[in-house]
Amino acid sequence: MASLSRREPHRSDIWPGYVDALAALLMVIMFLLMIFVIAQFFTSQELSGSNQALDRLRGQVGELADLLALERKANTDLRGQVAGLSTELQTSITVREDLTQQIKSVLLRAETAEEQAAKLKTELDQAFTKILTDKSKINEQIAAIGALTNQIEALRALRESLESQVKGMLAKLADRDEKLITEQNISETARAQVALLNQQIRQLREQIAKIATSLDASEAAAKKQRVRIANLGKRLNAALAGKVQELARYRSEFFGRLREILGNQPGIRIVGDRFVFQSEVLFTKGSAQLGPEGQAQIGRLAGTLREISQKIPAKIEWILRVDGHTDKIPIATARFPSNWELSTARSISVVKFLVDTGIPARNLAATGFGQFQPIDPRDDEIAYRRNRRIELKLTQR
Repeated sequence: MASLSRREPHRSDIWPGYVDALAALLMVIMFLLMIFVIAQFFTSQELSGSNQALDRLRGQVGELADLLALERKANTDLRGQVAGLSTELQTSITVREDLTQQIKSVLLRAETAEEQAAKLKTELDQAFTKILTDKSKINEQIAAIGALTNQIEALRALRESLESQVKGMLAKLADRDEKLITEQNISETARAQVALLNQQIRQLREQIAKIATSLDASEAAAKKQRVRIANLGKRLNAALAGKVQELARYRSEFFGRLREILGNQPGIRIVGDRFVFQSEVLFTKGSAQLGPEGQAQIGRLAGTLREISQKIPAKIEWILRVDGHTDKIPIATARFPSNWELSTARSISVVKFLVDTGIPARNLAATGFGQFQPIDPRDDEIAYRRNRRIELKLTQR
């Protein structure tokens, strides 16, 4: 009992220390667990971030691989293109050399053509001058031929008169010869008269021969003059035809440019050698005042005409004729008593605008036809609209 009593105090003293030790041990364990949990958390965070970074790196590597494949493919394509371009370059170089040779030959031909054109122009000017000189000579020769013709007619009349006189004298002589044959005794006076008549007959025959010779010479001269006039007329016609062809070339160029500038617009068309504007494009109904759209259209036409007129030689007297036309519907206003006045006023309005843009007035003409030159004879609104028009024609004075 005494030993038990001694053990119990001893056990009671040990237990609190043991509890404290266990508590301290638990606290240390808990602390270590907390550190382990925290370390595990941060480690998991680091691993998660590393995995994400690794995934991003893998994605970038994949993209780089795709880009590399694309670059390799593009490089292959570029090599093929470079090879094709090299071939095309060689071909282009060959073509360029051929073109260079062709251009050189064309330039040589152009220089030769320019020289020939200058020579032909000089010859044309000389021919035109000669034509004018020959024209005056032709007029003089025509006057001379007229005088010769009058002389020939007078000589013919004189020959006929002399022939009639000779016939009368021959008849008288025949009568007198018969009388002389029947009469045995003839006086010296009658013989002298017969001799005188024979002499007069010879003189008359000589005069008739001279008149016939003069008549033949006059007819031959007239024939030569007619041949020369015919030749000069042919040369004059050829020169005039050349001028007409030259003007036709400039007219063709003028209408070709107008076709390029205005041909695709509604209300504007080309009919033969005329450029036709519908009146609605240029004017309002019943008016002769150019509207803004009409001024723009005529302004473009004037610009083209100025360019072409600088190329036309000064010796070609060209005219741009502006013709005004209306429909058959009558108009009766204070300003326009009839369609004549309206069509004429519209053509004059276009001519004045062309003069304001720099076209010389001497090269312009304004005419009005009213409703009397329709291009569509029908009696409906479509025909009326087609007949209301302004026509431009480049012609020769």
